Amino acid sequence: MIDATVANFETEVVEASNTVPVLVDLWAPWCGPCRALGPILEKLEVAYEGRFKLVKINTEEEQELAAAFGVRSIPMVMLLKDGQPVDGFVGALPEGQIREFLDKHVPDAAPDQADDAEPSDAEDPSAPALPPLEKLQQDLATNPANDAARKDYVELLLKDGRTAEAAMAFEPMAGKALADARIQALGDWLAAAQAAPGLPTVAALQASIAANKRDFDARYARYALAQRHMASQQWTAALDELLDILMRDKTWSEDRARKTFVNILELMTPAHAPKPAAGQPPVTDPTVESYRRRLSMTVLS
Repeated sequence: MIDATVANFETEVVEASNTVPVLVDLWAPWCGPCRALGPILEKLEVAYEGRFKLVKINTEEEQELAAAFGVRSIPMVMLLKDGQPVDGFVGALPEGQIREFLDKHVPDAAPDQADDAEPSDAEDPSAPALPPLEKLQQDLATNPANDAARKDYVELLLKDGRTAEAAMAFEPMAGKALADARIQALGDWLAAAQAAPGLPTVAALQASIAANKRDFDARYARYALAQRHMASQQWTAALDELLDILMRDKTWSEDRARKTFVNILELMTPAHAPKPAAGQPPVTDPTVESYRRRLSMTVLS
C-alpha cells in the first residue's frame, strides 16, 4: 500500500498501472465509512498477492488530486489500467462485493496459486465478509426473528452511516441486549451515532478537556468525545478517551465508561471469526488484546 501525493502520482499510479491494475482509495481521516473500507482494501491487496496495487489518497491533504478525480463523495475507489480509469465505486462496500469488482479486472491467479485455492469464491477464510445488505433484507423479510441476520444488518447500516435505518432495524432485538454482548455493543454504537450530531465538535470538546483536565465535568466531555469517535468508527481513539476516564474514576457514571469500553472491544472483534482448528488457540487481534490488558490493569490497580 502506497500513499500517493502530487509528487509521486505519476510514478506510483499512472506508470505503475501500465504493469498492474492500480486501485486508488480516495479517503479522509474524518470519514467513518472510509476508515471501515481502508482495512478491507489493505487485506485484499495482501490476499491477491500482487495482482493489483493499492494506492491511498488523503483528499484533505491532496486536494489537487481529489479534484483531478472529480471527487464528490467519499470513500471513492477508482481502478486504473494503462494510465486510465476503467471502473470504480463509491461507498464502503462489503468485502464480497469488492472481490467481485476486483475479479472483473485483475489478472487470474498464477496456476500454482489456483491449484492451492479452495474451490469456492476465493473468500479469505480468516475474516469472512458480512452478507450484503440486500440479502440480509431478504432474510429478515422472510424471518424477522432471525437475530443473527439482524445483527449483521444493523452493523452494515451503521458502517455505512445510515443511522435512522439502523435504529429501526435494531428496535426488534433491543430487549435482548443484556443477554447478548453483540446486541449490547451495537446498541452502544447506535446511541453514539444518534448522539454525535448534537454534540460539540471534536475541537470544542478537546479544548474543554484541555482547559479542565482535572475537573469532574471534563469526564463528561471525554465521554462525549469518545461517542464522537465511536460514531466515526475511530475505535482506538474512543478507547483512549474512556481509559482516561477510568484511570480517574473506575466506576464513573454507574460504570458507563467501562461498559462502553468493553462494547467497543466487542465491535472490534469480527462477528464471524472462524473457529480455530482442533487444539489451536483462537486467533485474536493484537490491538484488541492490548486494550483488554490495559483495561484490566486500570480497573484492578
